Amino acid sequence: MENRISIVIPEEVLKEIRECLTKARTLMAPYAESLTPQQRQSMPKMSDGSEAFVMKSLDFMASDPQFNPPYLDVAELQKDLDAYFQLKPFDTLAKQLSDEFRDTFMLAGSEAYSVALVYYNTVKMGARMNVPGAKAIYEELRKRFERKPGGSKEK
Repeated sequence: MENRISIVIPEEVLKEIRECLTKARTLMAPYAESLTPQQRQSMPKMSDGSEAFVMKSLDFMASDPQFNPPYLDVAELQKDLDAYFQLKPFDTLAKQLSDEFRDTFMLAGSEAYSVALVYYNTVKMGARMNVPGAKAIYEELRKRFERKPGGSKEK
């Protein structure tokens, strides 16, 4: 079995990471908005391809205001666009950090689970061969794989 990860993160490092992330959330809290999954899915999204369109539209709103509907607030559009460009680099940084945490977390969990499965299968074989002590361990560990009523496996 390949062991791709073998780390021990010192408690003081974990504490400092927690403090830094908590501080970042606290700093952002007065400006942060929350969306439901449905809102995220249904709203139009700004992307690299949309940025030029929005900026060009803003330029035209200033140079040719006769086409601005009376309910359109150009100053609010400018504020939204400024906030977008302020937050964009942090979004990338947060995604990178999240990916690094998730990948490391997933790899550590996967390796731990894979080793436990190897052990489980060895104990299962031992129980089938009536090796002393194997049956009790197998009976305890197999609970993870029992099906609940309705056909779903216990997790």
